[in-house]
Amino acid sequence: MLAIIQQASPLVTALLIAGAGGSAMCADLGARTIREEIAAMEVLAVSPVQRLVVPRVLACMLVAVLLNGMVSVVGVLGGYFFNVIMQGGTPGAYLASFSSLAQLPDLWISEIKALIFGYIAGVVAAYRGLNPRGGPKGVGDDAVNQSVVITFLLLFFVNLILTAIYLQIVPPKGG
Repeated sequence: MLAIIQQASPLVTALLIAGAGGSAMCADLGARTIREEIAAMEVLAVSPVQRLVVPRVLACMLVAVLLNGMVSVVGVLGGYFFNVIMQGGTPGAYLASFSSLAQLPDLWISEIKALIFGYIAGVVAAYRGLNPRGGPKGVGDDAVNQSVVITFLLLFFVNLILTAIYLQIVPPKGG
């Protein structure tokens, strides 16, 4: 259950954000770019980054944090159901093992990861959407797919770094 909170929950959340939200954001911005709406905004001295990108990235970050909390709760409840109901364990033993292994910084690193992962997903999707190649076909075939793949690779790399830093700062409890 500690792995659910520290590792699985932020990654699942980020993969959902990148796969669903990021691909939609990339497709929308890519369509606006190839229809030259972005260029028209720039001619009118309206910053497309401030008007279109920043709100979307902030939304990705907010949704990632909120969704991470929900995924964590569902994961812990799923572990409880599996341990207590399916395997016949006792509720007290499950809660005791949770409290003996988990600590508050585990929840904080989970939310921090979700926030950072939401930022990465939003920025990569926005960048690929604003820089499509190959016209409309390029947006669908290349930009959207590339944004999701690049985001996935970055998420796993950043997760490795954040986990290593976290384990150096906060030693595991009950080891």
